[in-house]
Amino acid sequence: MKLPFEHIETPHLVLRPPELGDWPVFLRFIKDERSQFIGGGPQANERDAWRAFGHLVGHWVLRDFGSFIITSKNTGQIIGLTGPWFPMNHPEREIGWSVWDAGMEGKGIAYEAALAAREHAYGTLGWETAVSYIDPKNTRSIALAERLGATLDGTAPKPYDDDQATLVYRHPAPDIDGNPEAYA
Repeated sequence: MKLPFEHIETPHLVLRPPELGDWPVFLRFIKDERSQFIGGGPQANERDAWRAFGHLVGHWVLRDFGSFIITSKNTGQIIGLTGPWFPMNHPEREIGWSVWDAGMEGKGIAYEAALAAREHAYGTLGWETAVSYIDPKNTRSIALAERLGATLDGTAPKPYDDDQATLVYRHPAPDIDGNPEAYA
């Protein structure tokens, strides 16, 4: 059976598009303080959370790519989200990530997932550049961006005109041959 969208396997993870069964896990995350750096912070009501979830799913339909749900290869547990992201009005294509389960932080999972997502963006999607938009208080995401080799780009446009606080981290470009190993 052909899957409608690509799945990516890494040594420990499977990255796949969002599906309806992810909704309860997403809702728990988006209502929690852990979501403070994602889309304006915790969503108090289920309607707004549903719209945010629909944004994730709809991006795949409208762009033919989107953020992947990170799952454990061994257990199928939903861990978080990562991947290429380019909503309307964003000035550049983005690689984003979030770990939804606090117990999974500090294990290299976000690094492994984001690296695979970036390889997909450069190799499969043909992107020549990517950024990550990060809240300056999100020290864990800043550390991950730097571990991925991304550097602060103070001249890059911000995702929203009135946004002066967001940091823009520019990912290293793929080599001229498109070899994803060159930027891993």
